[in-house]
Amino acid sequence: MATPTNTPVLDTIAAMTVDSIERCGLDDRALVLTRIAALAAMDAPAISYAAHIGPALQAGLTSEHLQDVLVAIAPVVGTARVMAAAGNIAEALGIAIAVAEDEAGS
Repeated sequence: MATPTNTPVLDTIAAMTVDSIERCGLDDRALVLTRIAALAAMDAPAISYAAHIGPALQAGLTSEHLQDVLVAIAPVVGTARVMAAAGNIAEALGIAIAVAEDEAGS
């Protein structure tokens, strides 16, 4: 049995993510882009996108790559989901910038 922590939900999500990455044969770029597409398809909130900013940057992805994914999935998931995803990605980037600025000021 796992040792109890103060962040059991985050710990579980982190463990699931590590397990998924270890079992996946996709390269880092394809993995992040696939996850972004899945988040858009399920109308995920901004915080879900925020968790992928670091991995996206580490994989060398740009905003143009993210736009390309949204363009590619628009006919499948619909314009409303794609527009919501674009807004949530922008919000997630704003959160990441605010956090980085706060950490730099500390």
